[in-house]
Amino acid sequence: MSAQKGKDLLLKVDSDGAGTFATVAGMRSRSLTFNTETVDVTHAESAGRWRELLAGAGAKHAKVSGSGIFKDAASDALVRQYVFDGTIRDWQVVIPDFGTVEGPFQIASFELTGRHDGEVAFELGLESAGELTFAAA
Repeated sequence: MSAQKGKDLLLKVDSDGAGTFATVAGMRSRSLTFNTETVDVTHAESAGRWRELLAGAGAKHAKVSGSGIFKDAASDALVRQYVFDGTIRDWQVVIPDFGTVEGPFQIASFELTGRHDGEVAFELGLESAGELTFAAA
């Protein structure tokens, strides 16, 4: 993957529960993190007392975070409603020239900030809530 514009990394949400994805407008930054918990199987006879891990045994999860400004009334209202309802919906993270990660996420954090001489901004944190898929570009 060659260098890409950060603005081309898109965050989309299933707006109706039927697979109609809408881009979350006004996002200035986005990130996607994958994690796998480790399962420690170290024992008294582990070579050199080094920790040993069990391959493929830990729970996998992903986090998506982003921040931006309110720009589009429809996507703003949708995100706000999902926050208040605790809704789990399919989200897509579109990574240019790489692919798309899709699956169920829940909004785990939503923060509003504002300065007296600036705009209202938001920060959004999503936690995976099931199996994710990857489709190469």
